Amino acid sequence: MKIVAIIQARMGSTRLHGKVLKNLCGQTVLARVVNRTRRAQLAAEIVVATSVLPADDDILRECDRLAVPCFRGDEGDVLDRYYHAAQQFAADAVVRITSDCPLIDPELIDATVRAFLDEMADYATNSLTITYPRGLDVEVFTADALACAWQQAKQTYQRTHVTPYLYEHPEQFKIESLTCEESFGHFRWTLDTQEDWELIEIIYNRFSGRDDFRWREVLALMKSEPELTDLNSHVQQKAITEG
Repeated sequence: MKIVAIIQARMGSTRLHGKVLKNLCGQTVLARVVNRTRRAQLAAEIVVATSVLPADDDILRECDRLAVPCFRGDEGDVLDRYYHAAQQFAADAVVRITSDCPLIDPELIDATVRAFLDEMADYATNSLTITYPRGLDVEVFTADALACAWQQAKQTYQRTHVTPYLYEHPEQFKIESLTCEESFGHFRWTLDTQEDWELIEIIYNRFSGRDDFRWREVLALMKSEPELTDLNSHVQQKAITEG
C-alpha cells in the first residue's frame, strides 16, 4: 500500500495572511511542517497541495527549494484538490496534514497510520475526540474513501475541509479514533492568529530553532511555564462550517 502524506497550504489565510511562509526561527512555517512530516516512517512520499492562484506561486517556489513535489488545484474545493493530488501520485491511502501545524509530530503521524493499517480502517484520526493539543491533528484515509467523498459530498464545508463526509457517515466507512491517555485538548498549538504565532515562535526559540523536538517535550515546556498557555488560550477555534 502506497501511503502519501499530502500537506495542504495556501497564502490566503483569513486571520493571519501568508502564515505558511512566515520565517519561524530561520525556516518557513511550511518548511517546518515538511521537515517534521518527513521524520514519520510510514508515509512513502510527501506532497504539498496548493491552489492555482497566482498568490500561491510563492508556495511552489518554496516547494522547489525544499525538494518536495507540489500539486496545484482548486482553491476552495480542497476535497477536489486532494482527490486529484492522490490520483496523480498513485496513492492507495492519504495522510492529511495542514500547513498551519508547525508542531505536527512524526510519532503521532505514524501512530495514526499504524492504527489505520492494523484496524483496516477506511478513515483514522486523532482529532475526532479532542484529547491531543490543537495543531497535532492527523487524518488517514483510503483512496477509495476519498473518491467516495469526492463523488458524494455536496455541502460547501464538506469540500472545504476534505473529510467531514467521511466521519459524518460511520455507517458507510470503518472509522478508527485515536485518543490520548490524558486530555490535553485545552492546549492550542495550531497557527491561525497573531497570538498563536507568538506562542509557536517562543516554543521554537526554547528549542534553539530546531524542529526535531517531540510533542511531549513541548507539553513539558508548557507545564513548566504555564504562563505560555495564556498567550492564545482565549482564541476561539473556527467552526468547521466557517471554511
